[in-house]
Amino acid sequence: MICGFVGLGLIGGSIAKAMKEHLKDVRIIAYDINRDTLHAAFSEGIADQVTDRIDASFSPCDYLFLCAPVQKNDANLEAVKAILSPDCLLTDVGSVKTDIHQHIRQMGLEGRFIGGHPMAGSERVGYVNSKSLLLQNAYYILTPTQEVPREKVEAYRELVAQLGAIPLILSHAQHDYVTAAVSHLPHVIAASLVNLVRDSDSADGIMKMIAAGGFKDITRIASSSAAMWQQICLTNTDNILTLLEAYIRSLERIRGQLLEREAAGLYQLFDSARIYRDSFINASSGPIKISYSLNVDIADEPGALAAIATILALNQISIKNIGITHNREMEDGVLRIEFYEEADVRKAHTILTTRGYPIYEKK
Repeated sequence: MICGFVGLGLIGGSIAKAMKEHLKDVRIIAYDINRDTLHAAFSEGIADQVTDRIDASFSPCDYLFLCAPVQKNDANLEAVKAILSPDCLLTDVGSVKTDIHQHIRQMGLEGRFIGGHPMAGSERVGYVNSKSLLLQNAYYILTPTQEVPREKVEAYRELVAQLGAIPLILSHAQHDYVTAAVSHLPHVIAASLVNLVRDSDSADGIMKMIAAGGFKDITRIASSSAAMWQQICLTNTDNILTLLEAYIRSLERIRGQLLEREAAGLYQLFDSARIYRDSFINASSGPIKISYSLNVDIADEPGALAAIATILALNQISIKNIGITHNREMEDGVLRIEFYEEADVRKAHTILTTRGYPIYEKK
């Protein structure tokens, strides 16, 4: 199998690495505007061939992945169309699907295109931060056109499964509405909440100081790339607006309940949300990635934090972040430890519990 990548950043690089890890005899051809990225991919054995332009090098490909930023897709599609073989399946990795499907239709490529959206990511960007495990147990949504043969859809679905992801087939319209609700609108809300606190804070920054607990956790996604989310809002605008208007109406209802001191209505607000939220599958397959973390109680004495770090290091567990939780209104445990992988959480839990540390897993 020969696979081409137009763009080899975080997502493209992670897919390529997963292919090299899980597939036999796969050959990868890569293009990226960053020469350092191409050099790294080639030297690591991830890319078997690199090129500094979209040319006939990609003609032998069985699959061609469009992994450049969404705003580059128009120009890249023009170049790809000129060299794409009739048997090659074209796909992308963008988080909005209607826009790319419209361009595919305008270019007469509907019979060769299946939209793709691996629902995985990181606050870090670029090939240097890519890893094969990024796709592990993550939903990978496929949005085939009506013209793509069923056997090609099934073959691509099987390929995605082989990479460790969970394939899910949706229409491009359904995809954009669903992701607007569970990913795009939450990012808008998180950003607006952070800015509300910034604008409402006192000169001595008391709000910022105590926001390190629950508030920081529920607004974590506000740290995402501003440029990327600007583009998402400009390409999935109608769906985001529809859901934003519904959300504003719900806030107006809550405002009315507060004004009227409606105890029953306010209780129902929190209770219904708790029940529904607790029914979510606690896995890393959603569009907003889980923070792999534990909260630990430790003694207030010199060397206590260093002891935890040493225990984990001796057991080959990498720590992504570690810190004291000063505001525990919504947290248990004084020390919060964040890990890179879900498996590390389970391993750390076992090791620290065995050594007598009280552990509180986040839900």
